[in-house]
Amino acid sequence: MLLEALGSALLGLALAWAASSRLPHRLPSRRLVLATGIVGALFGAFVTHTSLGSGHELATLGGSIVMAVALLSLLLRPTRSRAHRLTTSA
Repeated sequence: MLLEALGSALLGLALAWAASSRLPHRLPSRRLVLATGIVGALFGAFVTHTSLGSGHELATLGGSIVMAVALLSLLLRPTRSRAHRLTTSA
């Protein structure tokens, strides 16, 4: 269980770092993005481990990736051109 948590936290950190380096103009501060990735991955691992039980390490890591990506996607802001189009068309 400890290795699952550590692996999930590292995966969440890696996903958050990749997102913040590829999309810095669409995300808030890097500290918030990194924290969200780690917490999302740990929560996803907790939920998956609780529902499946012991012995499903790869599925638990998969659940942590899914939750981290879902929470990181909630931080994305629209691009300036799209936001400008949405406000001018209304």
